[in-house]
Amino acid sequence: MKLLLTSGGVTNAGIRDALVDLLGKPIEQSSALCIPTAQWGHPLCGPESARDFVAGRPRSGSMTALPWASLGLLELTALPTIDRARWEEWVRDADALLVDGGDATYLAHWMRRSGLADLLPELSDAVWVGVSAGSMVLTPRIGEFFREWRAAPDDTALGVVDFSIFPHLDVFPTNTMAAAERWAEQIGGPAYALDDESAIRVVEGRAEVVSEGRWARLG
Repeated sequence: MKLLLTSGGVTNAGIRDALVDLLGKPIEQSSALCIPTAQWGHPLCGPESARDFVAGRPRSGSMTALPWASLGLLELTALPTIDRARWEEWVRDADALLVDGGDATYLAHWMRRSGLADLLPELSDAVWVGVSAGSMVLTPRIGEFFREWRAAPDDTALGVVDFSIFPHLDVFPTNTMAAAERWAEQIGGPAYALDDESAIRVVEGRAEVVSEGRWARLG
């Protein structure tokens, strides 16, 4: 699977160009499924923010507002209740999965429980477009700084990539570079701090930063 791990979504021309390159065709000819599941695990998210993401409203709509040929919704908490063959076909047919933020440990839980996590290695042509927790879920650890879903036993995520992500650098008062450096010390492995104009493109294990803003490699 090809990855575009963003902090704030497809927020500038450089990130959009990276998305088109990963898709291998125009957005207008591509199909996508949006996944809002991570929102339910974060105390600051809820029905209104989920609606904004799905409906393509700013700022949450920077991915879903793009001119996709088709756009559907995939709610992971529902998948265990329906036949796998049904939803698996939807995922395999999608050119892109647009995965919203919230709590990454909650998202990881439902990716495992639904079976989506096991399917990812088979989706070689698809593009995973994450925003915030939707990007962090593919990392080894998110750090206690970002764990809001207290039912999670720890801060581990899926470990699809070998680095961690500190998103929203300078966007919130708490998300300073000093805080990112302290977080990276606790993570104890390769990590990046990204502002909302930055993303990491990953193809065949090779990571490349795409940015029109501020970012740093930590650890």
